[in-house]
Amino acid sequence: MSSDQLLAFCAFAVITTITPGPNNMMMLASGLNFGFARSVPHLIGICCGVAIMVLAVGMGLHVVFETVPVLQVVLKYLGAAYLAWLAWKLANAKPMGEGSKAVAKPMGFVGAAAFQWLNPKAWMMVVSAVTNYLPHGFHLRDVLIIAAIFIVIGLPCVGAWASFGANMQRVLRDPKSVRIFNLTMAALLLASLYPVLVE
Repeated sequence: MSSDQLLAFCAFAVITTITPGPNNMMMLASGLNFGFARSVPHLIGICCGVAIMVLAVGMGLHVVFETVPVLQVVLKYLGAAYLAWLAWKLANAKPMGEGSKAVAKPMGFVGAAAFQWLNPKAWMMVVSAVTNYLPHGFHLRDVLIIAAIFIVIGLPCVGAWASFGANMQRVLRDPKSVRIFNLTMAALLLASLYPVLVE
């Protein structure tokens, strides 16, 4: 991979990981509801999950989707259904001050990594990265570089959303304002499905 390709991909990675999407909406809500430190496993799971997808697609999984295109449609709608379920859970989450502290917990590493396989934006990012930024006749080293860059750039970009959410704890102190915030995040999570479902 040339230095020009590398720089172009780094710009692509920054834009796709920092812009709003399902992961960032969930990280913002997690930061507010659980704080930054408790959201770190979720954050690392997102970045590692995307990197694992890059490795799988880069090493040939894309051929399966080209051979059986209906799999893409199935994954798209499974992902949409899962995101709708997550939005429902977020909308119905009780603020921490309403007795939910003992049972509420943020998404963990494994759940966040597994979620990427149903996340429509993650698929768009990974397939675009592999098809547009890997050089012709690429090697495993090139795929590993793309995966590593997604981790290195994703951690601060996605982490910024969790940090912003955690800092909002100072402003949103009462249960009613947290409830309104959670409902807003649930609505934005659902709204993030629109571009996927209408394409």
